[in-house]
Amino acid sequence: MLEARSLSKSFPTPSGSLSVLSDVNLSVAGRERVVVMGPSGSGKSTLLAILGGLEEPTSGNVQLDEVNPYALSRTRRARFRNQQVGFVFQDHCLLESCTALDNVLVPALAGGRVDDSLVQRGRFLLDRVGLGNRFSHLPAELSGGERQRVAVARALLLRPTMLLADEPTGQLDSISAVHVIDVLTELVDETGSLLCIVTHDESIAERVDRCPQGRRVHLFDGRLVA
Repeated sequence: MLEARSLSKSFPTPSGSLSVLSDVNLSVAGRERVVVMGPSGSGKSTLLAILGGLEEPTSGNVQLDEVNPYALSRTRRARFRNQQVGFVFQDHCLLESCTALDNVLVPALAGGRVDDSLVQRGRFLLDRVGLGNRFSHLPAELSGGERQRVAVARALLLRPTMLLADEPTGQLDSISAVHVIDVLTELVDETGSLLCIVTHDESIAERVDRCPQGRRVHLFDGRLVA
């Protein structure tokens, strides 16, 4: 269960404080899929960063399964984030010198443990995203859609409680975008994670919205509208 209460975020600028989010409240239950839409600059990416423990709010509270990541030390917060939150960004953020399988295993490496069961899960996830014959391929040897599917597999390696996806299809053609979003939602269903996804693409929003427990919310000028 994700609970965000009275979230506000401001950034200092030479001309004064710039408010990006204002009094945002959001509750997302396990297995629920929430699409966050809104114009550029409305605060969508900042909201996801706060929910995922990457950007501390100026005020307000975030809890994931009753744990406030911002009440933890930096080390414990990083460990919590690695174990409980999966991220998929617009840019796949793959390590160019590592194979597809090694990239999927990065969360386990960051957590200091890679055993046979996690390697097998990495192989399983790559197979599920249609890359069962690409384990040893480098990112440069994969298409844009394939690289993003590796990123989806990486995000779900440790079976996170929550998956956050920030414009995950923003750099893909329409066919690749549909493939990626369908794979993402199928794997989230299997993992049991809750999903928050930011997108500008109405067709992608509709695909997620049609899922069981799917809904959408809108951000305008830093304020959340259901």
